[in-house]
Amino acid sequence: AMLHDLALTPPFDSHTLPFEEAGGHLARVFTAGLGWPAERCDRAAELIVLHMRGDVALEQDLESSLLQVGTSADVSGTGLDAFPPDFTEALVAAYPRLGFAESFVRLLRDQAERKPRCAAATLVGQDWPARALANPLEAVPRSTVVASPPIGA
Repeated sequence: AMLHDLALTPPFDSHTLPFEEAGGHLARVFTAGLGWPAERCDRAAELIVLHMRGDVALEQDLESSLLQVGTSADVSGTGLDAFPPDFTEALVAAYPRLGFAESFVRLLRDQAERKPRCAAATLVGQDWPARALANPLEAVPRSTVVASPPIGA
């Protein structure tokens, strides 16, 4: 999951491949560098590509479904109503959004403009940008946001 949008960033952006496909290739390289077996590296790449390919049923592919659920909640707020408000407030307090929605929408619009046949172009051509900008996580008051403790603290 940590690698799934890496290809949206300038150092890893592909000028020919959709970001999820480029991200899959990056995941394959990074995980191979960790010593993962080839099958596991290929699976990581596959999950990253699949997360942009419509809904994947839990029964069909558990890992892909979980990545979609997590990214949908994070990016557009889909499914957040399943969590109590105190959970989402604590989540944003620990991990502030810091303008995430605006930045992410801008990155996907850039992908769509440069790669008009990619999945990002489909999303941008629908109501997705408005949903991402209206994500309830973006509306958590700044007063509840605190700096997260250092890792391992």
